Amino acid sequence: MKIYKMPLYYEVAFGFVDVKKQLALFEEFIERKSKIEVKRFLDIGCGPSRQLRELAKRGHEAVALDSCREMLKYLKDKAAASGVSIETVRANFLRFKLKKKVDFAFMLMGTIGYVRSNDEFLSHLNSVAKSLRPGGLYLLENVRHDWPSKDNRQSWVMKKHGITVKTSYDLKVKDKMAQLCKETLRLDIDDHGKKLAVESRFDSKLIFPEEFSGLIKSNGKFEFLGWFEHKKFKKLKEPAMLNYALLRRK
Repeated sequence: MKIYKMPLYYEVAFGFVDVKKQLALFEEFIERKSKIEVKRFLDIGCGPSRQLRELAKRGHEAVALDSCREMLKYLKDKAAASGVSIETVRANFLRFKLKKKVDFAFMLMGTIGYVRSNDEFLSHLNSVAKSLRPGGLYLLENVRHDWPSKDNRQSWVMKKHGITVKTSYDLKVKDKMAQLCKETLRLDIDDHGKKLAVESRFDSKLIFPEEFSGLIKSNGKFEFLGWFEHKKFKKLKEPAMLNYALLRRK
């Protein structure tokens, strides 16, 4: 994805996330649901991961996993500039292995949707299970579980350090039998007067709620603790558009 190879602009585009509030929620998940002490964190499909940068500043061990060389270099450089260190692992999130296990793993921004099949999802779960200590949590943000509406176009503008990025996003059904959607992401960038437009298209998979819990059960290595609200610790009877799915390693 061309946009993903432009980490500075990508970070500006998605800079609306309140990382400190997000990590406060992570801490509540850990306090209530983890069976182990948490010192070592893993961000899967990490991107620029302001979350890991903040965790490293707080004294935690931080591990970043991504397949994009440019994104990992950017993250490592940003961490170093802040006086902290982040361990980076370049790997496909479908199949990976860490040298040292972690206590808490997370995958944000609906990245789990980039699996293309249930077999790939199960392969991913196996990799996470090998990398997570028993009793530790795996938190997935925004599992896409419903067909997009007819009017699903979104756009927003973010500004930082003299850079303005207008992001446009569109989601359409591609293949109902395979439960695939087509996502289109476009960035219109003004970098101190230099104009640039870049667009990427990619597929993402729907994983319906009953299917999701069934796959977790089939994998056998995690407990499915449920769906939770995106902004506060509250268990949901059914997943919302913005959600967290929480698993615990057996």
